[in-house]
Amino acid sequence: MTSVDTSTTSAAKEHARAQSGVVTDSMPVVPASSWPTPPSGVDPALLTWAETVPGGRYTTKVLGRGTRLRLRDLDGRACAHLLLYRADAPWERLNVADTVKVPWQAYTGTGHPLLSDQGRVLATVVSDGSGRHDALCGTTSLATNTAKYGDGSLHSGSPAGRELFTVAAAKHGLERRDLPPSLSFFHGVRVGADGSLSSIGSAGADTAVELVIHLPVIVLIANTAHPLDPSPTYDTTALEVLAWTGADVAEPVDADPEYRRAFLNTEDVWAAAQRQGREQA
Repeated sequence: MTSVDTSTTSAAKEHARAQSGVVTDSMPVVPASSWPTPPSGVDPALLTWAETVPGGRYTTKVLGRGTRLRLRDLDGRACAHLLLYRADAPWERLNVADTVKVPWQAYTGTGHPLLSDQGRVLATVVSDGSGRHDALCGTTSLATNTAKYGDGSLHSGSPAGRELFTVAAAKHGLERRDLPPSLSFFHGVRVGADGSLSSIGSAGADTAVELVIHLPVIVLIANTAHPLDPSPTYDTTALEVLAWTGADVAEPVDADPEYRRAFLNTEDVWAAAQRQGREQA
């Protein structure tokens, strides 16, 4: 390995500037429109987020209403633990219990709403090529990862989901106490007749799930092993995150009465926010 001299300010500056334009597989692409492989049919100019998140890392972004968010498991062992907060009122956040209860469905899939604790739709799953997700187990903790892998701290080789979420949340003024249970994508869980939970693992490489965003949200994603991952070693692989504007959210995605009520709650608060904005302008 070639050593780099950064022992002086001038040398460190020269080395830092030499990295300009270098793109790695663990950084966001800025601007997102320069992402080399936009989704089929999507104008690159509409991209607002383009990033590859390695296993054991996190990412976060504020997304506007009408954004479409695509998560893709590149190599078959990503696990995207997701939290959502209303960007203009972050005390309103993803409620996994209601996300299961309102659609009468514990297994997340196409058409599934992601509900807030105020009965509003923060996002809806509009496309699912995996079918292996989990709304029951949440993410991992420092204690569980330490017991399983020998370490679960933030800068270890096997960081726990809550440790990653804590840092991501801090970027938005949120604290550890603001972290509710999360939703997981790309590692499925099923409930046995006796109530036990078992892993059904991943659907394999190159599977994706897409969400449409109904209200401006803070998105936190921790790409780390699922709590029920049967592997004794920490094998989490890369997650691709893309988002673009222009999705239509003016009509409900699902006709079920519970979804429609949550949708109307969402449209009501959005209309009120728009009226207030016009009055203050």
